[in-house]
Formats: sequence, structure tokens, C-alpha cells
Amino acid sequence: MISRREFLDIFAAGAAGLAIGSTARSYGQILGSNDRLNFAIMGLRWRGYAHLSALMANKDTARVSHICDVDGKIRAKFAGIAEHELGYAPASDKDFRQVLQQNDVDAITIATPDHWHAPLAIAALQAGKHVYVEKPCSHNPAEGALLVQAQRKYQKHVQQGTQQRSCQLTIEAVDKIHNGLIGRAYFAKGWYGNVRKSIGTGKEAPVPPELDWDLWQGPAPRRPYKDNIHPYNWHWFKRWGTGEALNNGTHSIDLCRWALGVDYPNRVTSLGGRFQFKDDWEFYDTLVTSFDYGDKMISWEGKSCNGMKYYGHDSGLIVMGTTGSVFIYGDGGAGYEVYDLKGDKTNEFKEDSAIPFYDKFDGDSPTNAHFANFIAAIRKGEKLHAPIEQGNIVVTMLQLSNIAWEMNRELQVDPQGGKIQNDPEAMKRWARDYEKGWAPHL
Repeated sequence: MISRREFLDIFAAGAAGLAIGSTARSYGQILGSNDRLNFAIMGLRWRGYAHLSALMANKDTARVSHICDVDGKIRAKFAGIAEHELGYAPASDKDFRQVLQQNDVDAITIATPDHWHAPLAIAALQAGKHVYVEKPCSHNPAEGALLVQAQRKYQKHVQQGTQQRSCQLTIEAVDKIHNGLIGRAYFAKGWYGNVRKSIGTGKEAPVPPELDWDLWQGPAPRRPYKDNIHPYNWHWFKRWGTGEALNNGTHSIDLCRWALGVDYPNRVTSLGGRFQFKDDWEFYDTLVTSFDYGDKMISWEGKSCNGMKYYGHDSGLIVMGTTGSVFIYGDGGAGYEVYDLKGDKTNEFKEDSAIPFYDKFDGDSPTNAHFANFIAAIRKGEKLHAPIEQGNIVVTMLQLSNIAWEMNRELQVDPQGGKIQNDPEAMKRWARDYEKGWAPHL
């Protein structure tokens, strides 16, 4: 018998020619199908595999009925791996609209490029589906607000994929902070480091035959295909991505504001630039952004092209208070450390058995727990750990960071709803233009 890893290596080489012949009808014949929720996974790369793994970890209450991706090679590879791991073949489609029409789909998970997150989530709510959406929940603040409205209107559960909110040790650390472990907590600092390479200068090229480029672009205004965009580098183009602040900063800033018990700030500042390479990358590779609450503050430092670790970790956050500090791990959600005012460690809590956060296929412990919480909310009414009205706050905050960086000035913010005050020019960036006929609406 070959191992999972051996299978992945073997399958990757031959997946492009795989023919997918399963149907939703054949899937529905599986024993026990009425006892579990049917999930459709949309977007089948890195986080799509984590979603598959998390649903496998929750196989007593959930199963994968459909998979969807606009790239045929990616879809075929994922389909083969899913069938091997699940023991059955989910139905496969390139068009989300076909999947949303299926009455037997209870919930969808979204791991597509950022520009699709809110429009797809809203369409799923309108189709009567529950939604698990990866961070960031939207491409721009207007979309995020519309998604929150849609959830309230259609009354389905929407969980954002800030999965560390479901990590027991993180929950424990935040609870201790709220109960005075470090006195009055007033400052939280998050960070992220990586060693991303240059994306070069793209050239217009024929669209690969396996890719539906029009459907991939969806709500975004059309642009010719270039050879340095798909399948990952879209993150660094403003038309489709949201930069490192939303790509990875969302996790730590979400925990920062949770620990401090704050929502929208009064002021937002950002300083940064593209320092490491000269290429098509449209965002910063280095950013320092801060959020002012008057009596509390948050900051985040992003380093896309420098892997210098803090406290021995690529990502994390430190929460400071009047009697000490708490360091919460960010690259696994599997521990925290307590320090006194002098900076001496006084205690440490680790989950040594946790699955690493960045293990592509095996998923990670927080994601598995986050899906369990989402499923329990649908089946039993359990309270969501990252409901969209909360998830949208941190996403909007970091979208404001991007706007402050683009405008090169401080933003004054309405703490009641996050909108920019007294700056009509900056407020123009609250929303985006859409391809005709693709704008999300209620």
C-alpha cells in the first residue's frame, strides 16, 4: 500500500488527463448520507485541500458532495485525490452556478481568489446555502458590508476562515487576558514574515486550454491573460488580490482586537513599499500599519520578502498589559507564553501534538476545529467562533490599511461602522468597479 504522500506525488504527474465521471446522484447513494451535511468545496488549491482535510476530520457529520474550480487541471488533480482519500467521488464542476442549483448541497466552502469571496458567498446565501469563506471575506469594504447584510437577510450561517479562533489554547489565552492575567491589556502587536520571490514581468499569453479565464475573472473588470497571474500571484494584483495585510495579517490582527476587546479604530496609519524587487507586484512587500483606539492600540508588521522570525516564529502576536505580556503563537495556533513586566517568561502552554498550520494536505488542527464549530452551528445551533459580522471588522480594518498606504496619509475612521471620515478622495476606494452584469447585490 502506498502512503498518502507517495500517492500525492504519483497522482500529480498524471492528473491532467483524469476523466471525472461521478454524479451527485451516485454520491447520494452512499450509506448514511442523510445523517450528514453535504458540502461543496469551491477553489481547489492550497486552502481547498485544508477544507477537504477538515471535512474528512468531521466525517461523522459532514461529507463532500461537490467540488468546483475553473481550472480543469487543478480540478482533475483534486478530484482524484479526494476520491482516493474519501473512498468515493464527489461530483465535479467548473461553474459554481451549477453547484448552487443543487438542492442536496447544504453548505459551500470558498477558497477561491479574493475577488470572488464576497460575490460567491452572497450568491450562495441567495441559493439557501450556509457558507464557510476563507479570509479575507471580501475584496473591498463595500462588499464586506453587503455580505453582512446578506447574512442577516437570508439567515444562513457564515463563518470566516480565521481558524485560530477555534484553537483551544488561543481561546484559553484570550480568556485569561480578559480576566486580568496581564492587568489591563492596552497594546497588541502582530507580525508575519516570508521569503517570497519576485513574480517578474508578465507577458500576454494564450489562455491555457484548461482554464476558463472569463469565469476566473468573474466580477473583476476584464484584463488580458498574462503568464504571471494564475494560479497564485493574483494575490499581488489589486484587481484580484488584497496584499499581504489581508492574506496573512488578517489572522493576527483578528486575534489582537479579540484580545483587546475592540472593534473599529478611530485612526489608521500605514507605511510601506515594494523594496525587495522591481516587478509586477502592485502592493508593498513590507508594511507597518497601526490602529488607534484612544486608550488602546494595535500594530501589524508584514514582511513578504524577509523571513526574520520574532520570538522564533514566522507569525504571531504579543499582547501587552499593565502587569505583563502574553505571546500567542501564530503559525499553528498551538500555544502561548506569559511574560512579566521585565520581559521574563513566567509560564508556557503548548499543544505538541497539533498539526502544523502550513501542512498543505493534512490540514491543521485549528481548521479542523473551526469546521467542527461551523457544522455544529448548522446542525445544533452552536455559536459560531468567527461569524461574518465579526470577521468583516478585521477585514475592513486591513482594507483601510491598504487605503491609507495608497493615499499616503492617516485616515480618520467612524468607530461605529468603519467608514472613512472627512476624506472623500480616500472614501472613493471603499468600493470597486465591476464587470458589467457581475456586481453582487441583494
